[in-house]
Amino acid sequence: MKTKGKISAYIFRSSTVALVFLCAVVALSSAFNVPKRSLTAPQNNTAFRLDRHESDSSVEGHTIRSNQMLTFADRVVYQRVIEEVYWRHRIWPEANPSPKPPLDQLMSHAEIEKKVEDYLRKSQLLQDYWQRPITADQLQDEMERMASHTKQPAVLQELFEALGNDPLVIAECLARPTLLERLGSNLYGHDQKFQAERRRRVEVDVQAENQTPQLMAVASISFTLPTISNGPNGCIDNTWSATNISGAPDARFFHTAVWTGSEMIVWGGAFQNTPLNTGARYNPATDSWTATSITGAPVGRWIHTAVWTGSEMIVWGGQGSSANLNTGGRYDPPTDSWTATSTTDAPVARSWQTAVWTGSQMIVWGGNDNSAHTLNTGGRYNPSTDDWTATGITNAPHDRFEHTAVWTGSEMIVWGGFYFDTTSHYSNTGGRYDPSTDNWTATSIANVPDGRRLHTGVWTGSEMIVWGGAGENEVPLNTGGGYNPDTDSWTNTSTTNAPEPRSSHTAVWIGTEMIIWGGGTTSGLFDSGGRYAPVTDSWTFTSTADPPDARYAHTAVWIGSEMIVWGGSDLFGNYFNTGGRYCAQGGPTPTPTPSSTPTATPTPTATPATPTPTPCTGRCTPTPRPRPTPASRP
Repeated sequence: MKTKGKISAYIFRSSTVALVFLCAVVALSSAFNVPKRSLTAPQNNTAFRLDRHESDSSVEGHTIRSNQMLTFADRVVYQRVIEEVYWRHRIWPEANPSPKPPLDQLMSHAEIEKKVEDYLRKSQLLQDYWQRPITADQLQDEMERMASHTKQPAVLQELFEALGNDPLVIAECLARPTLLERLGSNLYGHDQKFQAERRRRVEVDVQAENQTPQLMAVASISFTLPTISNGPNGCIDNTWSATNISGAPDARFFHTAVWTGSEMIVWGGAFQNTPLNTGARYNPATDSWTATSITGAPVGRWIHTAVWTGSEMIVWGGQGSSANLNTGGRYDPPTDSWTATSTTDAPVARSWQTAVWTGSQMIVWGGNDNSAHTLNTGGRYNPSTDDWTATGITNAPHDRFEHTAVWTGSEMIVWGGFYFDTTSHYSNTGGRYDPSTDNWTATSIANVPDGRRLHTGVWTGSEMIVWGGAGENEVPLNTGGGYNPDTDSWTNTSTTNAPEPRSSHTAVWIGTEMIIWGGGTTSGLFDSGGRYAPVTDSWTFTSTADPPDARYAHTAVWIGSEMIVWGGSDLFGNYFNTGGRYCAQGGPTPTPTPSSTPTATPTPTATPATPTPTPCTGRCTPTPRPRPTPASRP
C-alpha cells in the first residue's frame, strides 16, 4: 500500500492537473459562447460547427450525409434524441403518485446544449493539451466496441435507430462523448508530465476570451454501421462476465449504488478509510462509465444511504472524515448536477441507517449517532418541498443499526439489526411504519427467524425475504424467512442447497427469485452465491466460473437481465474498482414506457457491512491480518 507521503504527492499532482484543466475549460467556454461562428477543417473532412441559432426543433431533416457539415444545432437535436431514449428506460417508481413527466420538464434545451458543448470542449483539450485528437479509426473502433460489448443490445439498437442508423451521426454524437470520457479519465488521472509550457498555453487561452477554438475534424468520413450483438439480452443464463474497468471510478467500499433503468450510479464510499465524494454512471447499453460531477456534491462519506426517485438519486447521512453527517444531496443524471438537501429539521447525524423511497418521500430510520448510540428515530424527506418531518416514536421498534428495510407500496418494514444496553442484542423484531398515519405496528415474532445483523432483505411484491447475517455470538447464518404483512406471519426459507453461512453479502430481487452473492466471515470471503425461488422454496447455486474476486462491502443492482456487483474490499485492505455481471434469464426485462405511464422500480438492497467469523469452506480467501473497522459498536 502507498505511504501517506506518496498519497499526498499523488493528490497534489492530480489537483494541479485538475486546476489547469479547469482553467482551459473556462477559456474554451468563452470561445464557445461566440455565436454565428463555424469551425471548418482543412481538406474534405467533416467539421464541427458551432452555430447555436439554427433550427433544432426536430430530428427530421437533420440526417447528415458524409459530405455535409454536422452543425452544433444538429448535435443538439441528436443529443436530445439520445436523452429521450434513456428517459424512456428510466424507472419511474410505481409508488410515485404522478405519471412520468416528459423529458422537457426535467431537462431544458440549455442543459442539452451544455452537454454538447462539454464534449466538444473535451475534444479540443485532447488535441490542444495532450496532442491526441480523436481519429475516425478510434470512433469506428468505439462503435464496434459498443456493438460487440453491449449488455443491452435492444437499447443500443434503439439508440442507433433514433439516430437514423447513420454511422456518421452515431460516431460523432454517441461514440465520441463515450470515448472522450474514457480517454479523459485515463489522461487526467495518469498524466504525470503536464509540462510548464502547456500550463503557460492554458494561461494564454484564459486571457484570450474572444479566441475561437480550432476544433479538430473527423479524420475520415468513411464510417461503417456495426452489427449489434444479438445474444439474448446480451448474456447467457447463469454466467459471469467482468465489468468494464476503463473509466471506472476509483476503488472503494461501503459506497451505494442505484439502478435508474438505463444506468447504474455508484457514489461515495471510502478508500483506506478516507471518505469519497466521487462516483460514476455505468451505461450497460454502451458498456461505458461517466464520472459524476463533484461540483456541489455532498462531502465525502461512507456507510450512507441512497434511493432512486425516478428522476434523481438522493444520498444522505453516513460517516464523514471525522463525524457522522445529517447532510445529503440530490443528483440529477441528465444534467450531471447536485442539489443539497435541507438540514432544517433533518434527523440527527448518523451512519448505518436504512432508507426507502415511498413515491414522494425518502424515509430514513435507525443507525448510530456520533456517540455510537443506536437510534430508533428517523425522518421523511420530501424533495419537492426540500423539507423534513420526523417519524413517530410511539410503538417504534427498539433502537438498532445493521438492520434492513423494504418498502411495500404502503409501508416501510424494518427488521433485525443489533443494539447494546448492558448486553448484546441480535434482534428478531421489527416494525411496519405507515407514513400516511405516522404509526408503527410490530411485526410478529411467531415462527420468526433467529435474530441477526448484517443480513439482507428484499421485497418480492407480496412478502419481505430476509436471509443470512450474523446471529448470537457472531455465528454466521444461512437461514432466513419470508414475512407476509397481510397475514403478519413468517415462513422459514429452506436450507437445502442454501449458500454457505455468511454476512455482509448483497441480495437483489429479480421478479421470481432472490439472488445473494459474496460476503463471508472474518475467516474468509466468498465468491459464490445462490438463487432462491420462494414459490418452490428451493435454492440453486450461482455459477463459480469466472466470478468477481471474493469481497464484502460491495453493492449489487438488478438491471433486468443481469445482476451487477461492483466495488468492495477483501480482508487484507485491498479495495476494488472491479465487479461482475451475473446473467439470470429467469428475471423479467423492463420494457420502455412512455412518459405518461409509470413503471416499477426494484427494491433497494441493504448496504453490506463488516463480516463475522465462521469456518470457511469452498473458495475462500486466507485468514486476514487485523485491520480498522468502519464504525465502533456501541
